Amino acid sequence: MTIRMIVGLGNPGPEYELTRHNAGFWFVDNLNTGDRWNRESKFSAQVAKMKIGGEDVLLVKPQTYMNRSGLAVGAIARFFKIKPEEILVVHDELDIQPGQAKLKRSGSTGGHNGLKDIVSALGTQNFWRLRLGIGHPRNINPHLPVIDYVLQRPRNEDMDKIVEAINRAIPLMPEVCGNQMEKAMMTLHSAN
Repeated sequence: MTIRMIVGLGNPGPEYELTRHNAGFWFVDNLNTGDRWNRESKFSAQVAKMKIGGEDVLLVKPQTYMNRSGLAVGAIARFFKIKPEEILVVHDELDIQPGQAKLKRSGSTGGHNGLKDIVSALGTQNFWRLRLGIGHPRNINPHLPVIDYVLQRPRNEDMDKIVEAINRAIPLMPEVCGNQMEKAMMTLHSAN
């Protein structure tokens, strides 16, 4: 099964641009090297089309805020007849340290509101995820609520590590989109 849509999760607007919750946006922005983003109001998203590993792939940035990401993902999947297992969602992950990235298919949402809304919109958890580690607030300040943590800018050293993880994962996208997910997973996970 090939990947036909890569969704980067984040919140629109300059006030959120550099916050941890926008790691998915950072990924697709770095992946989209030449094509510009088109604002598709009917999908509540910014969309770009590009070839990755010889495959036509839609890059998507929902513009609905994190908690309503499923609105855009569901609408685009239905319109283009993209199956859930042909979707890769890139998101920030509290349970992984900055500098790590992990691919997985299906599984729980881990409390991530963007993933919860996508599961609700698609009616299944059976889609791929690229989890970009941002660390957990308990490692920095145990009293800091998760919502405040994900909506803050990472410390400089953490930001550098997140960017390194993104830069390690991007070259694997031709394998990911070309139905070589196991190979991509082995390469990515051995680098962590």
